[in-house]
Amino acid sequence: MTMMAAPVDEDDDMLVQPTDFNDGIEAMEVVGQGETVSTAENQPVDDPQTGKFTWTIDNFSKINMRKHYSESFIVGGYKWRVLLFPKGNNVDHLSVYLDVADSASLPYGWSRFAHFNLAVINQFDPKLTVKKDTQHQFNVRESDWGFTSFMPLQDLYDPARGFLVNDSLIVEADVNVRKVVDYWAYDSKKETGFVGLKNQGATCYMNSLLQTLYHLPYFRKAVYHMPTTENDVPSNSIPLALQSLFYKIQYSDTSVATKDLTKSFGWDTYDSFMQHDVQELNRVLCEKLEDKMKGTAVEGTIQQLFEGHHMNYIECINVDYKSTRKESFYDLQLDVKGCKDVYESFDKYVEVERLEGENKYHAEQYGLQDAKKGVLFIDFPPVLQLQLKRFEYDFVRDTMVKINDRYEFPLQLDLDRENGKYLSPDADRSVRNLYTLHSVLVHSGGVHGGHYYAFIRPTLSDQWYKFDDERVTKEELKRALEEQYGGEEELPQTNPGFNNTPFKFTKYSNAYMLVYIRECDKDKVICGVDEKDIAQHLQARLKKEQEEKERKRKEKAEAHLYTIIKVARDEDLEKQIGKDIHFDLVDHDKVRSFRIQKQTLFTQFKEEVARELGIPVACQRFWLWAKRQNHTYRPNRPLNEQEEAQTVGHLKEASNKAHNAELKLFLEVPLQFYEQKIPMTPPEKTKEDVLLFFKLYNPEEEQLRYVGRTFVKAGGRPIDVLDRLYEMGGFAPNEEIQLYEEIKFEPNVMCEHIDKKSTFRASQLEDGDIICYQKALTREEEERYRYPDVPSFLEYVRNRQVVHFRRLEKPKEDEFCLELSKQHSYDDVVERVAQKLGLEDASKIRLTSHNCYSQQPKPQPIKYRGVERLSDMLVHYNQTSDILYFETLDLPLPELQGLKTLKVAFHNAKTEELSVHNIRLPKQSTVGDVINELKGKVELSNSKAELRILEVFYHKIYKIFPSNEKIENINDQYWTLRAEEIPEEEKDLGPQDRLIHVYHFTRDASQNHMVQNFGEPFFLVVRENETLVDVKDRIKKKLQVPDEEFSKWKFAFLSLGRPEYLQDSDIVASRFQRKDTYGAWEHYLGLEHTDSAPKRSHQSNQNRHSFEKPYSAWLYRDLHPLSNGDESTILRYHYTLKYGAEHGLMLHYGCELRGGLFCVADVDQLQSIVGYKARVRCNVLSFHSLVVAVIVSKGRL
Repeated sequence: MTMMAAPVDEDDDMLVQPTDFNDGIEAMEVVGQGETVSTAENQPVDDPQTGKFTWTIDNFSKINMRKHYSESFIVGGYKWRVLLFPKGNNVDHLSVYLDVADSASLPYGWSRFAHFNLAVINQFDPKLTVKKDTQHQFNVRESDWGFTSFMPLQDLYDPARGFLVNDSLIVEADVNVRKVVDYWAYDSKKETGFVGLKNQGATCYMNSLLQTLYHLPYFRKAVYHMPTTENDVPSNSIPLALQSLFYKIQYSDTSVATKDLTKSFGWDTYDSFMQHDVQELNRVLCEKLEDKMKGTAVEGTIQQLFEGHHMNYIECINVDYKSTRKESFYDLQLDVKGCKDVYESFDKYVEVERLEGENKYHAEQYGLQDAKKGVLFIDFPPVLQLQLKRFEYDFVRDTMVKINDRYEFPLQLDLDRENGKYLSPDADRSVRNLYTLHSVLVHSGGVHGGHYYAFIRPTLSDQWYKFDDERVTKEELKRALEEQYGGEEELPQTNPGFNNTPFKFTKYSNAYMLVYIRECDKDKVICGVDEKDIAQHLQARLKKEQEEKERKRKEKAEAHLYTIIKVARDEDLEKQIGKDIHFDLVDHDKVRSFRIQKQTLFTQFKEEVARELGIPVACQRFWLWAKRQNHTYRPNRPLNEQEEAQTVGHLKEASNKAHNAELKLFLEVPLQFYEQKIPMTPPEKTKEDVLLFFKLYNPEEEQLRYVGRTFVKAGGRPIDVLDRLYEMGGFAPNEEIQLYEEIKFEPNVMCEHIDKKSTFRASQLEDGDIICYQKALTREEEERYRYPDVPSFLEYVRNRQVVHFRRLEKPKEDEFCLELSKQHSYDDVVERVAQKLGLEDASKIRLTSHNCYSQQPKPQPIKYRGVERLSDMLVHYNQTSDILYFETLDLPLPELQGLKTLKVAFHNAKTEELSVHNIRLPKQSTVGDVINELKGKVELSNSKAELRILEVFYHKIYKIFPSNEKIENINDQYWTLRAEEIPEEEKDLGPQDRLIHVYHFTRDASQNHMVQNFGEPFFLVVRENETLVDVKDRIKKKLQVPDEEFSKWKFAFLSLGRPEYLQDSDIVASRFQRKDTYGAWEHYLGLEHTDSAPKRSHQSNQNRHSFEKPYSAWLYRDLHPLSNGDESTILRYHYTLKYGAEHGLMLHYGCELRGGLFCVADVDQLQSIVGYKARVRCNVLSFHSLVVAVIVSKGRL
């Protein structure tokens, strides 16, 4: 489903924002695990106004217009209309949108929020009606919204389907309008007495839980009484972090950050941008606090507050037998699906299950019996936490779904109802289990993301409060209860002129957790907490640290019923070595696995092997593998008789020091069994016997393979087993061979020559060692082969790298692949590329590295011999790529590097055409040289015309380059260089004349009316006493704007993004400084009007690479110290940069800044961007000036 604004044809005068179809912005988009954050612009107040409009379209198939509008109708005091594309909006679907009918005549800055659904009525069966709903904030830039692919045209025009009957189509629009209020100035503490918690990115679920726990005073007091010391660090101590957080919530006047607490959880920045499970977080937090409270005055507080007990029972029907098991709980999970309310969920919880037929219960002494199975509660806790199962797995759709069904919960919950039907016989009936509702935690959104907040009444009074991250508001009972039941909402028709059918839509905001407090315990739980409960070091900003930190107990993983045994054999070594692997002996993930019960005796396992592999038990001898200090993995020793008499589970535990989940073995079978199929026992192994493995290397074929194993005597010498080596290698007797020991391969290859006359003991060879051997080569053969011996071949294998080469202009397509060595030099690599391309001069090859995060070329190419080895070309921060991009140059790269190539866009004032020219000059050249070169390439208005070059960045002019400026430091990668003729009027400026900047702009209501520039900026000479009306006349002539359109334009003086609108009688020059100074681009005459140009990628900014996905980034620079924490002192430099994924979305290098801003940027790109324009120095670990880049997808915040 695609929800987007409708695009505009260039030849059609349409009152909606013109948007390129392919860049349409989708509504209600939920990204990954992110969440929808409420803002001042998108948060509607509770003043719903609804209406339904029915549009019957006759002769539908005869409509020839591409777009078809309905008549206007009024809902919420606003005019609306339905926009239809009968043949589809560039798709083979019917396209339907809701449009603001009078958008062109609305006052400046208008916006309105509406939740609506659009429907095409099925005239045969209303149940088959196609209906889709969404919500949107309409404004001057997006005055229509809807569905491009509403329904297939094939279905629409099929007469048997019932949508088009007698060539009539019926379209309905249900609209619910809510007015928007700005809440920026809201003071939660002043209005409610409470403060909120800051959202770190996707931590609203945690904030709602923390607010709930904080407002249980007994819990808060226990946290305060937990022993911490002045030397503790909050980010490393959960108790101190929680104490600090609670203290700040209690005494702060503004919202509180939770960063120390999340750090104490062990979360990094990325974890804070992921939504976690609320129930899991609650349990983990309580378990950690419970552990920290042990041995203190508050030991047992968690259990006293939250712990209840229930009894699982199985009771036989026909015999006197009953089995019970008592279990504790901190919260209860209640079914939502199929249940009307909390009481029905409890009924289902204690529902009795019959065990009969094939499902009979095996009772001790009685065998299989019919039985009843169920759960009853022994006791309930003072604070009852109910987790509502809003998220479930749908087996039909094979996915998680959210249950938005209506589910009611009472203000008072009586769990003693119906004579204590939920209680076990052992329950204390003297305790009255009557509960009152304390908190309602709400989830708004879908299964993949959304927003969390909580309704709480801290003192159990009638006043409810909504805790929504930073904001706390007073709320009525209805908002906390009925509006969080979920289900469908029906809003009555308020406009008598429309159909009276009630408006319905699914409520995606509903309760997912409830907290009740027992009436008889409320005075204990809702107790007083004051400063005497808080340690002195906490009141002094937590300066002390805990004397002693309790070591967290490591819970042993629950024992598995089965052990996985992986058995490697000679067949595996032969199959893998030289193909899948070259080093060590085997990849254990590719050998035969056995799943054996832990209680099985190892001797029984051997019988299983005999059955499965056909190897008699008598022929089997198993060796344990061991990981050596040099990181190799070799057979270490055979199992002895005592070990083989143990169970599989005991053997794994006893032999597995690393506590791996698997038992890995090597199966030694006598070679005679393979050769003659004669069952025989493996020879007895003495301490003098050494098991060696052999690999044979063929330098002609560059092949290494496994040829076998044999036992040797430690005191023996290789010459004693030469006949055996000849036999395994297929060599003729007396062949001269070379032997090498493969010692290790990490981090470097170590393969040493073995003296055939030395003993194996002298060569330090032991069980499991590997000997690689080959024929001895003549000097001629050594020169002929690339890798003449085993060490050189293993070094090659260790460093070989298949590199995918792509043409820079086709960054998604592999051109060819080359197998290279990571140790190859720069010259080796370009030589191989040139050879592949048939290019004689390798210096004409220029390479560019790959950005592993953006999957795009890096913006800067590799300089000539700028890196030492191939491995340096492939590394990008902590990741390694296998992709390189190449270009074939017309000049040798060393010569080209002495030149500077600039892309200059020439703006022809006469024809209004834009042409781009590549100017290549020596780096020491000046801007004047560029102008002279350019004059020979462009058409000038006259022979005496003078040119100038401007630096233009996203619709603003930042600089006029002096003719004597060196071109070496000019950056044309991110900023457009624009050349233009200097107008005659600028050549003769009077002393009081002003040369001012003039930019086009709009103000987006959805982004707090932020100014957004567009179009081509220009200079304008303003005379001393010239009024705005005179200036407007000259601008109109210069831009050739029609009278009707120009009459809608507004004119403003803008300073640092703040517009001050001008009157026709204002003297324009008086607003501007006498001389052009640094920052003059932020003081300009603004022309406010709709951007009617077709949306397209910004071609005038000729980057070295083009990217498929556009982004925008706002860069902010801290120009004044923030000693007083005043965020208003951050001046906004809206360098609005359009660039690809190459430059963004790298959370690895983000940093938290003051005011809650978060920096997200690829550091090397940000350094080249910001370092050039704002002189900000950056490195991988930190930003030395306060800078933040806010990533915005497709221009939408």
